[in-house]
Amino acid sequence: MSACFALTACASPHTTFAPGVAAPPAVKLYALDCGHVDYSDVGSLVDDGSMKGVARAFVVPCYLIRHPKGDLLWDSGVPESIADMPGGLRPQGAPLHIEVPRKLTAQLRELGLAPADIDFLSFSHMHFDHAGNANLFASATWIVDADERAAAFSDAARERGELAAYSALEHANTVRLEGDGAHDVFGDGTVTIHPAPGHTPGHTVLLVKTAKAGAVLLTGDLWHLRESRERRLVPSFNTSREQTLESMRRVEALAKASGARVIRQHVPEDFTALPAFPAPLE
Repeated sequence: MSACFALTACASPHTTFAPGVAAPPAVKLYALDCGHVDYSDVGSLVDDGSMKGVARAFVVPCYLIRHPKGDLLWDSGVPESIADMPGGLRPQGAPLHIEVPRKLTAQLRELGLAPADIDFLSFSHMHFDHAGNANLFASATWIVDADERAAAFSDAARERGELAAYSALEHANTVRLEGDGAHDVFGDGTVTIHPAPGHTPGHTVLLVKTAKAGAVLLTGDLWHLRESRERRLVPSFNTSREQTLESMRRVEALAKASGARVIRQHVPEDFTALPAFPAPLE
């Protein structure tokens, strides 16, 4: 939990507020490096064939949002156990190489936190590179789209052996999100989860409003590549192309309405444009 409960005391000394108007919550966003992925061929991330044979380096981020009412971890990266593998991991049959320069738990420890201290847990979706450390945070309240949770614990997912990283969440305290509306995590409009299905059945994005730096929109895997947003590129393995394109439209509208900076989560330049850990965006 954040130690900064007296909101007016957390404001900048140069910040003034109208009489009778409360100071905005002291929301801080930390960008954690939770893995690097080198793709030798990103062709599957585009269904029009235009990127076949193209190599690309990705970052795999985690985001910690610290709010006076609690801490939210958004995405947890690839399994931190990869950090202990000499040379990283090269999944059999996949055109990629994964490395973890520093464990997620070590970065949290630098902020004085252990996994059990995280109050809320949410993922843009349940793929390996976003939910890889989920089991470490089973004591948190898991906020998840109902369709995403159903797919994650479906018979098909069990048969494919996909539950290893997040099996402990099956019986965790869970808030299931349904419908097209946003979920207000802390009840004050500063941190909201928005549905953006298509990549997976219940893919979501996170809007964070900070007092000084303004709004930031963390978009999960809505856009994998730096070209994906401008060209509206859709991966060949998405669950629904139609839903993906509609989600892109809705998220663009959300970004415009909120004035948010859009973060394409796997794009290195978007990640490095945020304050380098352990400094927060606030």
